[in-house]
Amino acid sequence: MVNGSQSLIRTLVDAGVEVCFANPGTSDMHFVSALDDVRGIRGVLGLFDGAVTGAADGYARMAERPAATLDLGPGLSKGLANLHNARRACSPIVNIVGDHALSHKRFDAPPETDIDALAGTVSGWVRRSSRPEDVGADAADAVAAAYGPPGQIATLILAANVSWEAGGIAARPHGRPPVTAVPDALVAQAAAALAPGRPAVILLCGLTQRERGLRAASRIAAATGARILTETFPVRLQRGIGLPAFERLGYFAEQAEQQLSGAREMILAGARSPVTFFAYPDRPSCLVPEGCALHRLGEPGQDIVEALEHLADRVAPDTDPILQEIIPTSPHRGVLTVDAVADLVGSNLPEGTIVVDEAVTGAQSMARGTASAPRHDWLTLSGGAFGQGIPTALGAAVACPDRKVINLQADGSALYTAQALWTQARENLNVTTVILSNRSYAILHLEMERVRANTPESRAAALLDLSMPDLDFVHLAQGLGLDAMRATTAEEFSTALQRAASEPGPFLIDAVVK
Repeated sequence: MVNGSQSLIRTLVDAGVEVCFANPGTSDMHFVSALDDVRGIRGVLGLFDGAVTGAADGYARMAERPAATLDLGPGLSKGLANLHNARRACSPIVNIVGDHALSHKRFDAPPETDIDALAGTVSGWVRRSSRPEDVGADAADAVAAAYGPPGQIATLILAANVSWEAGGIAARPHGRPPVTAVPDALVAQAAAALAPGRPAVILLCGLTQRERGLRAASRIAAATGARILTETFPVRLQRGIGLPAFERLGYFAEQAEQQLSGAREMILAGARSPVTFFAYPDRPSCLVPEGCALHRLGEPGQDIVEALEHLADRVAPDTDPILQEIIPTSPHRGVLTVDAVADLVGSNLPEGTIVVDEAVTGAQSMARGTASAPRHDWLTLSGGAFGQGIPTALGAAVACPDRKVINLQADGSALYTAQALWTQARENLNVTTVILSNRSYAILHLEMERVRANTPESRAAALLDLSMPDLDFVHLAQGLGLDAMRATTAEEFSTALQRAASEPGPFLIDAVVK
């Protein structure tokens, strides 16, 4: 007889779910055991739930299909930060949470957790399977819900007894939801907004930041003078030689306000109406200039890339896109700086690399230094919850084992989910982690200054300092099974990059930057 867990896994396999990132606990041991009974899902062990959920996000962004995650109620609470990031990225994830057997819940045992409430904060779909006969159908619904549109987290809660009891029935998958066309009226409205004399901005998000969307947007900009901006933290942006290149919408309000200043028309190509990341005294939260008209070029589930191409055909029928050319960089020697790291990474980036960017204060330099590298994908911190970079690189490497992954990682946020380095070593993944070690929460220093809450003698400044003692990422990485090297000069960093490229498996570079 088939139990609930076996029917769950069989349904996931039939629906195309190939990987389960897991930090197992007692209530889901029957699911773990069923991985031996039903073949087709690769189990990847994470030592912390935030590493598990971040890996599922990275996998979904690159594979464009959901991975499963597996944890318990208390573990779910530890994985919420990267589920938050995944939610903001519209990443499809099937989040399986083990719970107590129904007969045991009334005893309020120590691990008892309000899983429904926790899951509801990040999930677009939450369901409990109440009988083993229901598990297969619930799993099929979960995969369908994860695809959206838009992509989202679907949480399936599985009581232990439902998992172990016989009577499970695998269900047929529903398939991916169809993509529909954007109404011609919306394309025509956007074309009218691009008329001469009305300064326009087009904000790109989602799939419009891949080659087809970028080329269409560049044609529109060349023909009409419209300003093109990508989202501040792209989920997946294609960049490099032979592709159009656009500025990102600024992170700081002053940057964004300057970029959007004077716009009378704003076309949202998969993007939301822009707002500041945080509230600041005496500053507006909405970034749309006063008097600027908003035009939404489609909704989730509609083919916004095709609509952007149709818009380009209307307003720029005989215009070619402007493509990124090589930008020469100066040689770097001596003391290592963030700009030197960026230029050296850019000049050594293999074609097809996946770059995972959690460089935080170094992000602008990293983007500038790699602009004219060979074509690559760029993944960023979509939801603002630190600790995404290392596990997202892990998941991207599992999704694309034939591609190089480079993680540009700030030192402070690296420690949120450093356990993911162990999984990189265990799975022998082709990931190079570059730690930008400035021994400080530098982004918080900037935010302190912006709200004028800091003074040179402030005792609060100690909360933003990462020295005393200095972090030793080389020994940390080696203790987790990776090869590693420290670089304090541009020459040492260049050598470290060459070593990382020549050695199989994961590698970490502790780049001590000024």
